[in-house]
Amino acid sequence: MTTEPFPDQAPARNDLIARIGAGHLALAAVLLVFPFVASDFFTTQIGAYSLIFGMLGLSLMWLAGYGGMVSLAQITIAGIAGYTVAIFGENSADVHGFGWPWWVLVPFAVLIAALASALVGWVSVRTSGIYTIMITLAVATAMFYFAQQNYTLFNGFPGFAGVKAPVVFGIDWRDPMPFYFLSLGVAILCYLAVLYASKSTFGLTLQATRDNQRRMRALGYDVTMHKVFAWFLAGIIAGLAGILLVWFNGRISPGTINVGAAINVLIITVIGGLRHPIGPFLGAVVVILMQTFAIDIVGAERFNTLIGLLFLVIVFVSPDGILGLWEKAKAHLAPGSLRSDI
Repeated sequence: MTTEPFPDQAPARNDLIARIGAGHLALAAVLLVFPFVASDFFTTQIGAYSLIFGMLGLSLMWLAGYGGMVSLAQITIAGIAGYTVAIFGENSADVHGFGWPWWVLVPFAVLIAALASALVGWVSVRTSGIYTIMITLAVATAMFYFAQQNYTLFNGFPGFAGVKAPVVFGIDWRDPMPFYFLSLGVAILCYLAVLYASKSTFGLTLQATRDNQRRMRALGYDVTMHKVFAWFLAGIIAGLAGILLVWFNGRISPGTINVGAAINVLIITVIGGLRHPIGPFLGAVVVILMQTFAIDIVGAERFNTLIGLLFLVIVFVSPDGILGLWEKAKAHLAPGSLRSDI
C-alpha cells in the first residue's frame, strides 16, 4: 500500500517557494555555504566587506530608488555610528573610550546615526535633483574636514584604533566566520526591512511622493515629514553598516569617511541597480572584487580610471545597472522572444 501525500501539501510548498522566490532561496544557499568553502581572506575581505558596503548602498537605494533623493552622505552617517562606537566603547588611542557594553552601545550608535541622517534629510529635502546631491556632498566634505581637524572629540587625523568587536557567549565576533554570519544576518534583516517597507503604506506613499509631490500635497500628505522619516530609516541601515565597518577595520579615522568613500557608495549602488534592494549588494561584490584584485593589475594610479570606465559602460548600456542587464538577458532568452526573432 502506498501512502499518498495530503493534497494540499505540494501546493503549500509551491506557494511558499513562490512567495519567497526561487532566486532568493538559491542565493541564500550560496551565502550560507560560502564561508565553509572559502578561505578566511575571501570570507572577510570579499564576503563580509561586500555585505557591509552593500548595506551602505542599500541605504542609498532606499532614498534614491523609492524616494528620489540621491545622497552622498551615507558613508558620513556610517562614520558617525563608527565614531560613536569608538568614543563610547573601547579603543587604544587613550582618548575617550568610556567602555560602554555592546548591548547599550550598538542601539545608541544606531540612534545617533539615524538622528544625524534625519537632520541631513531635514536640510536637504527642501531641494531636489542636483541641489540635493550638492547639499549632501557639502555635508560629507564638512564632516571629513571637521573630523580631521578636531582632536578633542574625534582625535583628529589618527582617529581611533584598537576598536574591538564584542565577545558574546565565548565567541569573538571579529573572527572570520562569526563576523561573516553577523554581517550576513544584519544585511538580510535590512534587506527584508526595505522590501517590507517598500510595500507598506508608508513606502507606497513615499514612491507616490517621488513621482508627484504636488499631487500628494494636494491630497493632504506631509511630504516633508515623509521624506525626513525616510532619511531616518536610511540612517538606521547606514548606522548598522558603520558599526560593522569599524569592527571590521578595528579602527576609524577621517580617511574612512572621505569624499572618495562617499562616491564609492554611489558607484556601487548605480552599478548594481536602483530598481531593487538586491542591486547594491551585486554592485558591492563587483567593486570589492575589482578593488581587491584589479588594482594589482592596472596599478593604484589607474584603478580609479578603470572604475570610472566600468561605471560609464554600465550606465550607457543599462541605466538600471547589473539588474537591468539581467532583465534584458531574461527578456531576450524568453521563449516568446526567440519565436518572434524567428
